[in-house]
Amino acid sequence: MIEVKDLRKRYGDVEAVKGVSFSVGREQVLGFLGPNGAGKTTIMKILTGYHYPTEGAAFVDGLSVQEESTAVKARIGYLPEGVPLYGELTVDEYLGFVADARHIAKGERAARIAGAVEACGLKSMRGRRIETLSKGFRQRAGLAGAIVHDPPILILDEPTTGLDPNQIIEIRTLIKELGKRKTVILSTHILQEVEAVCNQVLILNEGKIAAQGTPEEIAVSMKGGVSWHLRIKAGDDGEAAVETGAIEAALAGFAAARPVESRTVAAVSGAAGAKVFEVSLLARNTGTDTADEDSFAEALFDWAVARRYKVLSMSRQRLTLEDIFVQLTRETADETANKTTGKTNRKEKAGGGNE
Repeated sequence: MIEVKDLRKRYGDVEAVKGVSFSVGREQVLGFLGPNGAGKTTIMKILTGYHYPTEGAAFVDGLSVQEESTAVKARIGYLPEGVPLYGELTVDEYLGFVADARHIAKGERAARIAGAVEACGLKSMRGRRIETLSKGFRQRAGLAGAIVHDPPILILDEPTTGLDPNQIIEIRTLIKELGKRKTVILSTHILQEVEAVCNQVLILNEGKIAAQGTPEEIAVSMKGGVSWHLRIKAGDDGEAAVETGAIEAALAGFAAARPVESRTVAAVSGAAGAKVFEVSLLARNTGTDTADEDSFAEALFDWAVARRYKVLSMSRQRLTLEDIFVQLTRETADETANKTTGKTNRKEKAGGGNE
């Protein structure tokens, strides 16, 4: 339904989008995830025909957004972050206005409005002025306006901004239902929103794609996939006290033969005469098969038992979308900082050579 190829957008000297490529199929909900200024809204405005790209191409239902923008707009329902509503109009009057603007035939208008009202849960609000509605119902009215012409594609920019928790749940549920029969692109910087609504994720940072795929696929592709936490006790029952350094050395031997990215050992308070330690490891994801993780768990447990450590607890946690997002954006920031530092150092060396 949507295909984007090497998209670039510049505003003067600022390059907001830097060579972005992706595609979205039918009946998929794609989440644009990224910090403020990542380029999410710019890409959405290009897809809706509001802006044209500086370079690259974008196609909606096989139509070029540059060359066939009117036809593209007819296939898209767009909900911008600041929903443009007319407070003095009732919900029905507003939707009638949108239907007129969309050139919906008079014979179809009533049915289209009724369908949008039904889909967005606005039946009891049809006769009320928009200015009297709660923000959640105003969002619903804006979304009803976006779908009144029954477009196959919805583009929603920060649709839950400013809503209370109950309203957020209602809007997310509505988007999930719409995603069962339409292609939806959802822009947000809220990680929980993507996990709750989207089946595909595109993480943007500084105008570039940092990762894309399902949350599970992105987790598999990351260096760190699963964190393991082991709480052990050692040194009581007349045994010699065990120090942190000894456990760290033993853990290094265990990790050397396995896909472990990092490890830590910390002593914590225990019963009299006992040494209690928190052991943590971050392991690469080698696939989605849980058999690999079970094997790792068994090996870690056996490692502790073989050294006569008493295992008090053991747990594992998959890398969350929040972990992925933080790691990816931090890596990009570090790369940018290193490049900037490198350029500064080269300038300093060059300047020093001329002195």
